[in-house]
Amino acid sequence: METHHEVRIGDARDLAVDTVDLVVTSPPYPMIEMWDDCFTEQDSRIGTALAEEEGDRAFQLMHDVLDEVWARLASVVREGGIVCVNVGDATRNLDGFQQYPNAAEITRRMRAQGFRTLPDILWRKPTNSTAKFMGSGMLPTNAYPTLEHEHVLVFRNGGTREFPPGDDARYESAYFWEERNEWFSDAWEVRGRRQALGGDGRDRSGAFPFEIPYRLISMFSVYGDTILDPFLGTGTTSLAALVAGRNSVGYERDPELVESFATAVERAPALSETVVNERLDAHRAFAANEDLGYDADNYAFGVKTGMERRIQLYAVESVTRTDNEWTAQYQPV
Repeated sequence: METHHEVRIGDARDLAVDTVDLVVTSPPYPMIEMWDDCFTEQDSRIGTALAEEEGDRAFQLMHDVLDEVWARLASVVREGGIVCVNVGDATRNLDGFQQYPNAAEITRRMRAQGFRTLPDILWRKPTNSTAKFMGSGMLPTNAYPTLEHEHVLVFRNGGTREFPPGDDARYESAYFWEERNEWFSDAWEVRGRRQALGGDGRDRSGAFPFEIPYRLISMFSVYGDTILDPFLGTGTTSLAALVAGRNSVGYERDPELVESFATAVERAPALSETVVNERLDAHRAFAANEDLGYDADNYAFGVKTGMERRIQLYAVESVTRTDNEWTAQYQPV
């Protein structure tokens, strides 16, 4: 098996790609200070609104910038394709302290673009904070809960995706029954941070944990599909696609971040071996305590359902680079 991965230096509002099967992205979060300059570079009115402490106006203008990307997705995501947007709400004290509902605003705007909303996921962010409130401390009534979760918003473009009966790629891409039960919960505890990314790019990109895009790619695509990330950052989504045996295309405005992704790709063979072996070991531990009615075709263990019988996991054997494109070769594990 072979996959291809491309990083394009440019603005996702000028997105020009062939049809993609899945989008997994984590855009800049409106009203989070670390992205103020990024948004202002794209619309100077945002900087003016922030300087004048017009929080609601800045919030809408920031989402106007993102909305140009969502409009492009409507034309490149295949019929039945899925879009997953990882985003957090924001709290800020401009014209008074308040929470800015980024998840709700993106949902509203994606629906306006014609996407259908599917059940979303909340995941708890790793935190070392012992302060579970903001504001007035131990005195009522002006304390506020601390935001410790982010949203994975899930959308579908049109109706369900169709596959030929018994499609090999689909059945080989199956996940285990117990993985399905964990992954398709609407609340995730993702406490680890297997970033495998190099340099100091995370501070500038807001990269999310590898486990998040890896799960989403495994849930909503099959081997050989193409995954798009219009806000590449340090490339966590593209790395997850590479490890998961999918193709990828990513857009990034900051060329310096490309080398963070390139550094991560160098470690992709070792990372993929770890990920695959962890999944297989976890299933073997599950199977040891279960009465399973089916034998896996490619492994010496049982599986819970007939849909899992043909599951085949692959590890990255090698990756070669040409400019800002990478080709990965795989071997079955």
